[in-house]
Amino acid sequence: MTDLATVREVGLRDGLQLVKRTLPTDIKIEWCQTQAACGFREMEVTSFVPPKVIPQFADAESVLKAAQSISNMRAAVLVPNLKWGLQALDHGAKKITFVLSVSEAHNMANVRRTTDTSIAEFSELIAERNCRGLQDSVMMSVALATTFGCSLQGEVAEPRVYNVAEQVLMAGAQELNMADTVGYGNPIQVKRIFTEILQLADKVQVAAHFHDTRGMGLANAVAALEAGVREFDASLGGLGGCPFAKGASGNIATEDCVYLLESLGFATGINILAMLEVRKNLKNWLPDEPLEGKLLKAGLAATFE
Repeated sequence: MTDLATVREVGLRDGLQLVKRTLPTDIKIEWCQTQAACGFREMEVTSFVPPKVIPQFADAESVLKAAQSISNMRAAVLVPNLKWGLQALDHGAKKITFVLSVSEAHNMANVRRTTDTSIAEFSELIAERNCRGLQDSVMMSVALATTFGCSLQGEVAEPRVYNVAEQVLMAGAQELNMADTVGYGNPIQVKRIFTEILQLADKVQVAAHFHDTRGMGLANAVAALEAGVREFDASLGGLGGCPFAKGASGNIATEDCVYLLESLGFATGINILAMLEVRKNLKNWLPDEPLEGKLLKAGLAATFE
């Protein structure tokens, strides 16, 4: 049987954090609907954050509501702390990704908390979800930002990565999303860390979130595949980046990631040609934004099946 691999679109959240124009709500919903129709079964559609900090997500409630009406597609949202996690619960989110940084410097810049404080707030959010009787209907994921290095702090000690992962697992995380927030990772490091994390996580789902800041994104994806990872975040057109880390440019391009996985024999369930049509729309939706990704320009190889 063909091995399965999942690509989760994060362009509507991570991809829009740094764009210069606020994308209208109806365009966000169209993006979500058309990409879901290509076979995407999970998309991170928005973030519950203070609108004055990131005005792009002032329409989070509306986008989430529309996305949740799409059949056979799970709409995930990202939150930076307990307060906004509670907002996501209040608005009916079915998957919440709580972001915290292993790097203390980045966590302070990003969410103005120590990493340990963020872990404690995640534990409180889990407790509140359970108190509301939502433990079977709301999935709680943790994104461990700066897992592979930090532009503010420099090296991030691997023992600390494993310690933080163990703590959030004990708190009840149902997914670990290991993120190369600033594109510092390399394939040897990625394979080593994911091998350890998969052992720690046991039956808990593990995902990879790579930025292509230094051209290492797809190489790191292959290293994660070799370690056993089968869940990958990607952003259409390579959009994305962290607003609180200088030089943190875009994610691996969704179109290139899907093509890579399919070329290696993994089934993604995604219609590549239909996906490229959505990618063409992205240029119209965000005409002032530089877009990455090789597949749209080059097309499918003649040997691709």
